[in-house]
Amino acid sequence: MSRPREGAGGGRWSRRGLLLAGATAGVGTLGGALVGRSTAPGAEPTGPPPPHGEGTVSFHGTRQAGIETPPQANVRLLGLDLDPETDAEGVRRLLSLLGDDVARLSRGEGALADTEPELAAVPARLTVTFGFGRGLVERVAPDAVPSWLTDLPEFDHDALRSEWGQTDLLLQVCSDDPVTVAHAARVLLRDARAHTRVRWVQDGFRRARGAERDGTTMRNLMGQVDGTVNPAPGTEDFDHLVWSEGGPGWLAGGTSLVLRRIATHLDTWDELDRPAREAVVGRRLADGAPLTGENEHDEPDFTATDAGGLTVIPGFAHIRRARSEDPEERVFRRSYNYEDPASGESGLLFVSFQSDPVRRFVPIQRRLDELDLLNEWVTAVGSAVYAVPPGCAEGGFVGEGLWEG
Repeated sequence: MSRPREGAGGGRWSRRGLLLAGATAGVGTLGGALVGRSTAPGAEPTGPPPPHGEGTVSFHGTRQAGIETPPQANVRLLGLDLDPETDAEGVRRLLSLLGDDVARLSRGEGALADTEPELAAVPARLTVTFGFGRGLVERVAPDAVPSWLTDLPEFDHDALRSEWGQTDLLLQVCSDDPVTVAHAARVLLRDARAHTRVRWVQDGFRRARGAERDGTTMRNLMGQVDGTVNPAPGTEDFDHLVWSEGGPGWLAGGTSLVLRRIATHLDTWDELDRPAREAVVGRRLADGAPLTGENEHDEPDFTATDAGGLTVIPGFAHIRRARSEDPEERVFRRSYNYEDPASGESGLLFVSFQSDPVRRFVPIQRRLDELDLLNEWVTAVGSAVYAVPPGCAEGGFVGEGLWEG
């Protein structure tokens, strides 16, 4: 016998009561809440389609999706290690199967043998980007490992934890809908199970799509505008900084991905007053403008002084330490916030793309490590580097160039 449940009015809901309520749901207050959508049993919903849920991004193409793609609201980063017995042919089968899954899911279709294809019907700009760690490349073609595909140098302010370390394979799953992300990740992990084991899963988020105007720079959980200085996709500057030049042939037209899990110490950050927070970063909280400017994208004046003769943007400010006189020392960042309620830790999943992390990313990080005052409130606890192959055509798979010579 069904156990009765509490009703909204304090009584008990019985199974009979629920059935009666369902039969009359098209009238009264409940019916008013469903205006514009059919309530007839078995009928298709009517009214306009959802504003963002039907958006798709093709998996196939010259470049992998999820790099130049305007950032979606949600990300799930899957770090996988190959099983010891998985050989080069096993890696090929794995990548081919996962590629087929992603191609279908990104079109809003269920993957093969998908037990819940209905969850795939709202792609909401789903993308999955493949990144290869050194271990995967060595398993297939040991002589084809890029020189930069190795651990980053040690930095004094890091406190790296092995549970967030380097893996053989990275899957960056992004969508504007969290249910879509969860379903896609579940499908991919199921099909990867025969050849891999999960090292870590990292979830991140931005503002929901539509909450702000498109193109608005994200804010991190410290309240700061995060990522103002970024090369614009589709420009010559972006192409030069991001896409691989030289190196092994299988990576031509690809890039590299640096992932840093950066914990933020919000309890002590909250102790700073607003002017102190702005001095640490070098930008105003309200609009992200540099302390010497009026608008977010104004060029900072690092020589400007105040009435007392002090530099307006201090030498220890984050934007000052991140800036280089060498235009080659730049990256394209595509980061997300994260929060772990169980541990109380929150922070930033810093994701950057660049043609060569040793040439472009490492010099920036060294300057930050030396003097950036923000280090008092942020600590890198995870770090990894991946080679991101170019895209693939229909019938192919990401990374197939590894088997071509």
